[in-house]
Amino acid sequence: MAQGRARAALRAGRPPLRSPGWPPVNRRLEQQRFWRKIAEGLTSEDAAVASGVSAVLGTWWFRQGGGMPPISLDPPSGRYLSFAEREEVAVLHAQERGVRAITRCLGRRRR
Repeated sequence: MAQGRARAALRAGRPPLRSPGWPPVNRRLEQQRFWRKIAEGLTSEDAAVASGVSAVLGTWWFRQGGGMPPISLDPPSGRYLSFAEREEVAVLHAQERGVRAITRCLGRRRR
């Protein structure tokens, strides 16, 4: 069935659509990268591919935002833990490390 759709897409003169699949681990950074590419003048499909997501998802983001970025394009403030830091906390917690030891390992000591 999927081969039939791909053939029909080629006959229609357009590439077959890719499924967006599962979202990337850090969707916010992907979206920020996408909207920066849009600001540079790329089409939504080209901006999506350049930012590492499918063209379908890029088109969806563009339509949902009405052509304007719905999120801030400023870099993250560092106030919240990233996904990698959360994983590191989980590993250190499983090793029965204390809160202070975990913060030292992450470099997130209170000042």
